[in-house]
Amino acid sequence: MTNVQHWLALASIGLSGQRYRELSEHMSLAELLALPASTLQQIGFTSRQAQRLCYEAKPLAEQALAWQAEASDHHVICFDHPLYPPLLKETRQPPLVLFVKGDATLLAKPQIAMVGSRSPSPTGRKIARQLAAELTQNGMLVTSGMAQGIDSECHKGALDAGGKTLAVLGHGLRQIYPNSNKPLAAHIVQAGALISEYFPDIRARAEFFPQRNRIVVGLSTGTVVVEAALKSGSLISAHLAVDYNREVFAVPGAITNPQAAGCHYLIQQGAKLVTCVADILEERALFADNGLAQASEINAIVDLCTQQLLDSLDEQPIPVDLLAERVGITVTDVSIALLELELAGKAAAVPGGYIRVRGT
Repeated sequence: MTNVQHWLALASIGLSGQRYRELSEHMSLAELLALPASTLQQIGFTSRQAQRLCYEAKPLAEQALAWQAEASDHHVICFDHPLYPPLLKETRQPPLVLFVKGDATLLAKPQIAMVGSRSPSPTGRKIARQLAAELTQNGMLVTSGMAQGIDSECHKGALDAGGKTLAVLGHGLRQIYPNSNKPLAAHIVQAGALISEYFPDIRARAEFFPQRNRIVVGLSTGTVVVEAALKSGSLISAHLAVDYNREVFAVPGAITNPQAAGCHYLIQQGAKLVTCVADILEERALFADNGLAQASEINAIVDLCTQQLLDSLDEQPIPVDLLAERVGITVTDVSIALLELELAGKAAAVPGGYIRVRGT
């Protein structure tokens, strides 16, 4: 199997990035995939995982690669891929593989998550759409889950403002849920991307949606909750943001509105109260602290470090994190600069990292 097939095989049995890190201290990816089922069980895999990895994973990997080959905007982003989002990799349970339909380069851009009720008030819808539009106009990339209600309004607000948006789905990318969001999904693919950790043919299940929340939050430097009941998925997202050391913002509402009760609770717990987009933009320093700069700052960093990165490359593969250490900038900025070099034909991604292309 190829390196990508190895990652897909591990992803097909639900292995997390955290568990892979532990295993990688003792063996390579190829060595792990070569172990028999009995040994896999000895090192902590369940019987089902071991059997599936040995006998069922390869066909699933081939199906995923067939999906990728169907269109130029279908991407399989593995854990060691330069476009794998660094902020997501920092979380407790990062997925080993992301399936992306659309512009995969957006994964490493500065993002703000927006979440809220599936049954919002008319005022909540209006606020979500307006905030998303204004965040987009101020250089932020809005990320949400494309659910009915607030999620959809946030995506629409970003698109209305002429910007791009990312939608993280709780199912494979061969289908869209809910069906009513098919036109929105098509628009997002043209001006952003759909993202999923689930293999393309996997259908939506209720338990998948809370799981995808960790990716929505993990991709972003902060999470804005527009409307949420006291017991809701949006509060799960807010708690995940705190766990990931990301900022939480909450929009207040009428004290008689049950859809605002969750936001009021978050404000009482220390979330930043949001009355306008400026309340979010005031935290620009936060984004830099989390390893992400604004778009203009990123461009400047890329220009400054690209030549230095090129000088650091040779014919032996060098991992991205080692390059970041050598150049003295964040892994995020290195990944973006390396992408520029790759597109220019000056660098190439190979197993183990990046090399310099001969003649450059």
